[in-house]
Amino acid sequence: MNTESDRIPHPNWLLFALAVGGFAIGTTEFATMSVLPYIASGLHISEPIAGHLISIYALGVVIGAPVIAIFGARFSRRSLLLVLMAFFALAHLGTMLAPSYNSMMLFRFLSGLPHGAYFGVGALVAAAMVTPEKRTQAVGLMMLGLTIATTLGVPLSSWLAQAVGWRVVFFIVAILASITVILVALFLPPNCMQGSGSSAVRELSALTNRQIWLTLAIGAIGFGGMFGIYAYMASTLEDITGMSPKSVPLVMCLYGVGMTLGNIIVPRLVGRHVMSGLAWLLVWSAVMLALYPFAVHYPYWICIQVVLIGMSGAVGTLLQIRLMDVAKDAQTLAAALNHSAFNAANALGPYLGGLTIAAGWGWTSTAWVGVILAIIGIIVWWFTVCEEKHTNIKSQLPK
Repeated sequence: MNTESDRIPHPNWLLFALAVGGFAIGTTEFATMSVLPYIASGLHISEPIAGHLISIYALGVVIGAPVIAIFGARFSRRSLLLVLMAFFALAHLGTMLAPSYNSMMLFRFLSGLPHGAYFGVGALVAAAMVTPEKRTQAVGLMMLGLTIATTLGVPLSSWLAQAVGWRVVFFIVAILASITVILVALFLPPNCMQGSGSSAVRELSALTNRQIWLTLAIGAIGFGGMFGIYAYMASTLEDITGMSPKSVPLVMCLYGVGMTLGNIIVPRLVGRHVMSGLAWLLVWSAVMLALYPFAVHYPYWICIQVVLIGMSGAVGTLLQIRLMDVAKDAQTLAAALNHSAFNAANALGPYLGGLTIAAGWGWTSTAWVGVILAIIGIIVWWFTVCEEKHTNIKSQLPK
């Protein structure tokens, strides 16, 4: 165990606390899509306009992750986690009470700000509690909250929006965030995780590290196809598979099941061989996406296929560990940027998939977009490995 971890009396409970925060964030990120019609009706706006609430949240994530990581570097990780989730809870109370579309846009943007920094700092805390060989597993367990949210949080939110109203969904997210604050305060002692005495200048050094940018590119490009499939899965299942609207949410849940299984299985298989694991996940993603257009014609096969595609979601854990390995003095910023990259993938995949659908190539064309993105991701991975080897050889040459 690490020296820091020896001062944590209940590490498993702390991992649980971090996962609860991940569940709250995952629920608000994905459930907003499922309750969008109810929000539109409640605010008296069209669904396309209401869809901007998703985009503004993602913008908050992209901006908040690096900014908070840079300026929060000198604070202890415990303090950062507590402040981030307290802010997240307050922003969701504001979202619940928002009287108009404009005010809700503001609170959705504010809600997105802590997202990336929370997962980044949480991953550093989780990794510090265990030996180097078990870092990937620890981060994977912390990320289970996010993946379980896609399995349980999304359908429960949809049901609550229908039964009680959409505002209660954001109230529950605020409650979960508040519980996270209490649990972290209880199970992460004040003298733990003081950070590395970093500063804004040292964190900004990440922006000059090519390995960090290349690693982020692997995630932002290579795994955009997963999000492209997910964004248009409901329409694909109804129009091609022939499923009823009531059955679609159940299949969508299987995507979350796959992500959860991936975060349990893949880290155990990979161990410390993170780059090799990323390569295999890219190949896995390309193959599974290539099978998707054939599977959608058969209800039972598509259920299995959705789980297998979802397992590629373990890439988030592997990229988080990889960024820790190459970040040097910019640990917090590099870890937080991982979620900016994932939101870039969340924008890239659906955008390109939407273009192919609009061009008349059909719902399943999103899969081929994903295959191409995965192949490009493999090329970026290969370039990353070559660049790292070249740098290592150059550093060993006599000056």
